[in-house]
Amino acid sequence: MISSKILNVTRQLRSKPGILQSFSRLSSSDMIDPPEDPVFTIPRPISREGEDLEQRKARLIYQSRKRGMLENDLLLSTFVAKYLHTFTPTQVDLYDKLINGPSNDWDIFYWASEVKEIPEEYNTEIMKLLKLHCKNLNKESRIRQPDL
Repeated sequence: MISSKILNVTRQLRSKPGILQSFSRLSSSDMIDPPEDPVFTIPRPISREGEDLEQRKARLIYQSRKRGMLENDLLLSTFVAKYLHTFTPTQVDLYDKLINGPSNDWDIFYWASEVKEIPEEYNTEIMKLLKLHCKNLNKESRIRQPDL
């Protein structure tokens, strides 16, 4: 009974030109850049002058775990658990710019998984290490964030 109603609605929608076609154009594979808007601007990262290295690493661990999308939470939290303690101050700076510079978290995910080309400013040794980490050559389980 319910499935026949769904089929009828689907048939009706298909018969009306433009309705389903407009939805199909909004697939997730399409990259949509937001228009420039003087009222609504994307905030830039806060400059944190005078932050010592340990405090900065603690902030980056937190920011890597709390991205707002599960894919990056898992990818970045496992990445920092594995590599952040070995980073030099320069590498910490590069990682900070990588996760706080782009306005869209999907960009980081697409760059790391090699779906989109990486802009020159983010194509650093840290990005190369993140791409290698994303490939998961050792087949590590990454279904949850590492313990703190």
